[in-house]
Amino acid sequence: MDRREFLKKSAAIGVGAGLLLLPKGVREGALLAAQEGGYPDLVAVRGGTPEAMFDRGMRLLGGMGRFVKNGQTVVIKPNMSWDLSPEYAANTSPGLVAAVVRHCRDAGARRVLIVDHSLDYWESSARNSGILAAATAAGATLAPAEREGYYQRVRFNGRRLKEAMIHEAFLECDVMINVPVLKHHGGAGLTGSMKNLMGCVWNRRTYHSNGLQTCIADFLYAKKPNLNVVDAYRVITRNGPRGGSLSDVAQIGSLIISPDIVAADTAASMLVGRKQGEIECIRLAAAAGFGQMDLSKLNISRVVM
Repeated sequence: MDRREFLKKSAAIGVGAGLLLLPKGVREGALLAAQEGGYPDLVAVRGGTPEAMFDRGMRLLGGMGRFVKNGQTVVIKPNMSWDLSPEYAANTSPGLVAAVVRHCRDAGARRVLIVDHSLDYWESSARNSGILAAATAAGATLAPAEREGYYQRVRFNGRRLKEAMIHEAFLECDVMINVPVLKHHGGAGLTGSMKNLMGCVWNRRTYHSNGLQTCIADFLYAKKPNLNVVDAYRVITRNGPRGGSLSDVAQIGSLIISPDIVAADTAASMLVGRKQGEIECIRLAAAAGFGQMDLSKLNISRVVM
């Protein structure tokens, strides 16, 4: 999909995102929960800042206290891989990461860590992405991830990926929150929640030599996040995952939140004009039972701010 087609589809979708994500008759959040006796499986929010959309979405999901309990250790996995400032949309919005940290702290988290195995130098990526300052001000600690010694070998029964060197923080935490930025990716087609988890591992090159799409889905046999928050505020439309040109960035102004990683990525892919099931790793993860790809079977709440 070239940039012109992407922008055309995204503009059309942005006006009526609920037509894709929301079954007829579903009402907004708290009313829905009260009437149906439960919270939505997925929340899609559009029209505010990343922080405000996250605040609104978490209220609809019942609050961070559903996922984080008093005294727990939380690891947040943003996309923090690139030494670029926020306007280039290569990394997760720093304000969104800070909002997630604050919600975890308010829920009683004893410790909140930010971890990503970056491709550019990790300290400059953390600093220039804006995430380091925003997250630490909100009460998180940046965990180093630049040495192999921080990673532990984990074996599991994936179809092609049978083991991975996973950062110890993800293995030892009580709660893992995945906060990717939605963007174009030359190899995988799309960066979303599942693709973002490549930043948990040391031996990420094995993905490319062993079937990228399958390995992305296979990682879920080893670790699946408790919550996924997809930043679709600014989106790289081509030359991803790094980008580097403002001409490649479109403002979609949306956020998707779900504990179901397959549903989150399905909804995110549809925001940028992809058909349900078009991205192979999403299909593979759904077939393996890691989540629901058929959004018509889910309880979805959509909010326009």
